[in-house]
Amino acid sequence: MPKNVTALPDIATSSERPPLFSRVGTFMLTVGMVLAFFISQLVGVYIAGKLVLPATKNASMGDIFFFGSNDGTVVSLSILIGCVLLMTTSVLIIRIKGGEWRQYLALKPFSFTVGMGMLGLLLIFMIVSQALTYMLDMTPLVFVDPLYQSVSSVWLLVFAMVVVAPIYEEVIFRGILWSAIKEQFTAPSYSVQHGAIVASIVTSLIFATIHVQYGIYEISTIVVLAFIFCYARIKSGSLLLPIVLHIVNNGAAMWQYLAQAA
Repeated sequence: MPKNVTALPDIATSSERPPLFSRVGTFMLTVGMVLAFFISQLVGVYIAGKLVLPATKNASMGDIFFFGSNDGTVVSLSILIGCVLLMTTSVLIIRIKGGEWRQYLALKPFSFTVGMGMLGLLLIFMIVSQALTYMLDMTPLVFVDPLYQSVSSVWLLVFAMVVVAPIYEEVIFRGILWSAIKEQFTAPSYSVQHGAIVASIVTSLIFATIHVQYGIYEISTIVVLAFIFCYARIKSGSLLLPIVLHIVNNGAAMWQYLAQAA
């Protein structure tokens, strides 16, 4: 990333324009995007299952979902399909509301110094999290076992889970939803960072609870991780930094899993 780029605070730009969404619209957007998240996964599994699984011509939809959700190739392809669907949906919603999607999603360069600082914070979190996981004898990636064992190419699974999933998850949670919630609290009666704090809390809790494949301990750590991503969003004024941090986190977790599975 360019070293001489200084992040422009979102607060200044948001105060100069009216909110893109109303309060009711923001609530409906939040509910709708969460539903879209799960629906895109189901659609992705169904399409990928029809393409990959043998003998699906006469298989029921339930069979495709059951067998497809445990097949590494199907799940990997469904992540790619879901990414296209969710990113397209997000951009279309912003454009329909009259916004400029790159600006609204904060897709702009970030400061190298800020990026390195946030990377250091993430590394501290990863070390502490790993230590707790070891002491509590937890296995947070056990759900990957059937996917790893059935995928046609490990690199396809790695690409989907390490690179693609973080991109569309950040576009949704630290992108469109974070911006929509934050802009509801830009009136003079609120403090400068009030909207960013509210948006961070709401999106972090939702982000953690949608990870239904994890237990309570893992969801708790995901909440903390989500707050780190939100802080990176605030500190840099860019969505690209949370995306990079998310990829680094998933990459480290996948590398550790593959090392143990080998």
